[in-house]
Amino acid sequence: MTPRVQAERTGLRYLTVAYRLRKVLDEQMTAAGLSLARTKVLQVLDRHGALRQAVLAEQLGLAPRSVTQVVEALERAQLVERAPDPGDLRAKLVAITPAGVEALNAGTAAGERVLAAIFDGLGQRQLADLDGLLELIEAATEEVAG
Repeated sequence: MTPRVQAERTGLRYLTVAYRLRKVLDEQMTAAGLSLARTKVLQVLDRHGALRQAVLAEQLGLAPRSVTQVVEALERAQLVERAPDPGDLRAKLVAITPAGVEALNAGTAAGERVLAAIFDGLGQRQLADLDGLLELIEAATEEVAG
């Protein structure tokens, strides 16, 4: 097998494993009450406080309309609230509610349990090696992306 073919196979395997890991993580977090996507939104709001939806979208690296759908669902579940922005009444500020903080804590704990169950089986040296490899892959991805 040529190095290029091996690199392609390994890259595809990495993508498959990463997809499966994300799927398992999301399923377990959703079972605890909060999906991975919703957890990310609440994490940003918990960390930064009330934000305009456009700023929230920027923080998440998502299109504003994608964030609107998630925010609306979180608002229906009473995990966030929207209010007029005092600096611009055309804009809305999104803030996490106390129920949102509780849901965030439960979702985060579920995610941490899944990641621990998967990665605790690796030794410290293996984790350090994996971290170094991921750093190289991340740098190569940034270089290719330009």
